[in-house]
Amino acid sequence: MKYPLEDRCREFADRTIIYCRQLPTDVVTRELVRQLVRSAGSVAANYFEANESLSKKDFLFHLRIARKEAKESELWLYFLRPMEKNSSTNRELQKEANELLRIFTAIIKKSE
Repeated sequence: MKYPLEDRCREFADRTIIYCRQLPTDVVTRELVRQLVRSAGSVAANYFEANESLSKKDFLFHLRIARKEAKESELWLYFLRPMEKNSSTNRELQKEANELLRIFTAIIKKSE
């Protein structure tokens, strides 16, 4: 069964928020979580925006931002790894961020 990319982006943001709520709260973690939630949400928001774009240029612009935000999400997840006792969720989210990044890259290359 095909998994629509919009759903996948939305699910990535949802799972990231759920993951972040389970992390311990301290000065460092709070800032990392804030950055991660913003970048993961931006992946979905920019992909949705790309699908509603009025021109190819606008489409590519939003896809590039979604790709950038997926890469940024990977970084914040990397920094949060030590905060989680069992980092399986973190690894899954890092993998998904990387897969989304690669999908966006492929779409951009095909569309140029």
